[in-house]
Amino acid sequence: MTASPVHPVDFEPSLVAGNTYATRRRKAVVDVPVMLSVTICLLYLLPEGLVVPNLPVVGRPALVVALLLSCWWLLARLNPWLVVVGPQPLRWVVLVYLLALMLAYLSGTLRGLTTLESNGLDIAVLAAFQFMGVLLVTADGIPNWERLKGVLRVLVWCGGFMAVVGLLQSVLKQDITKYLVIPGLQLKVVLAGFEQRGMGGQLRVAGTAIHYIEFGTVMAMVVPFAIHFARFAVLKRHRRWAAIVAVLAAVAVPASISRTGIVALAVGVLVMLPVWGQRLRYNLLAVGAVLVGALIVVKPGQLGTIKALFTNVGNDPSITGRTMRYTLVGQWFEQRPLLGRGALIPGVQGGIVLDNQWLYTLVSGGLIGVAALFTLHVAGIVLAVIAFRRSREAEVRHLCAALISAQVIGILVEGTFDAFYFTTYTTTLALLLGVAGAVWRFTHPARTVRTSAVRRFVS
Repeated sequence: MTASPVHPVDFEPSLVAGNTYATRRRKAVVDVPVMLSVTICLLYLLPEGLVVPNLPVVGRPALVVALLLSCWWLLARLNPWLVVVGPQPLRWVVLVYLLALMLAYLSGTLRGLTTLESNGLDIAVLAAFQFMGVLLVTADGIPNWERLKGVLRVLVWCGGFMAVVGLLQSVLKQDITKYLVIPGLQLKVVLAGFEQRGMGGQLRVAGTAIHYIEFGTVMAMVVPFAIHFARFAVLKRHRRWAAIVAVLAAVAVPASISRTGIVALAVGVLVMLPVWGQRLRYNLLAVGAVLVGALIVVKPGQLGTIKALFTNVGNDPSITGRTMRYTLVGQWFEQRPLLGRGALIPGVQGGIVLDNQWLYTLVSGGLIGVAALFTLHVAGIVLAVIAFRRSREAEVRHLCAALISAQVIGILVEGTFDAFYFTTYTTTLALLLGVAGAVWRFTHPARTVRTSAVRRFVS
């Protein structure tokens, strides 16, 4: 918003219950935005393979904080003096998602699970609570526009750091993530390192992510928000730095040499086009042309390798390998179409590589699981659209468009890799879903809905 980060009426407390007042101006040393910022920093600044010792892959420091956030939200709901005021559609959507997960768990238990499947299903449930914790705390706990923008700024700056790491890997041909390993943490999964792709032997990089596709996707999701702050940040130097981050993130996408990343970036830009004026469109087109030219000079064979990813789809082993497994997926689906098998060990854990989250959800959670996952994305889009239509301020409408682009990207990229195994992507998705809920709340006409915390009035 260009005028004020708060609504004028929110300077006065609102009576929401007997002797209970709510205000969005409540100050706290450690609040939800602070904890979300810590989560984002741990998520992006540390390599994804680092976990707390003796914990599984969901034991990343960022995910430990995310689990604490889910407990925090639940306690706030149970305490009558901490309960969040007003409706929040995302709570119902998350409940549907949780019920679908529990039904899949029941289906797997009744089918009979191997030890590996049982452990994998337990980890999936734990990961789901971490996902829902970040989502709900973001939707319900951020108090006002000013604090929301602070969280998104942290996301953009940390995304810029990840982009720099990836670009340094590409240029120096050195995996600098090994220097980011923190003593006391355990390297549970081998760092991504490098992978050659294409006839020219171009090196793929993953930044601090655990896979190249995940890196390209996350960078594509960050770009619209970096452009947002490049347009609407209050200070000129902040606008300049945000513009630099947008360029770095956009350049980092082709460094992953991933079809998914390229498509995600293109889709994100297409969704944002309606809220961009002609001048901004021409400026971005010019910047894009310069970046492509620089890529040709600095990395001569990379552009040809990326082009070959799309022109030689029929001969790409990664594509043919996926389609060959469709028969197996069909057999599993016929056996349990509604609730699924409950568990399917992904290839990264020594099981089946489907490289398609939608198919993975179809097999493990059935049609109900797919519908629940799709509802999550649609809910984020619908809430952002509602907020877009409510507001007449260019900044809010641009932010809503960026949130819509993130969910559209999510729907598409989840058809290209087992997305919910990769926790940097899933936590970013949960955060942006929660932001959509927060923006819906902030643009709501009722003050008691916009309020995010309550406190007992002491006379």
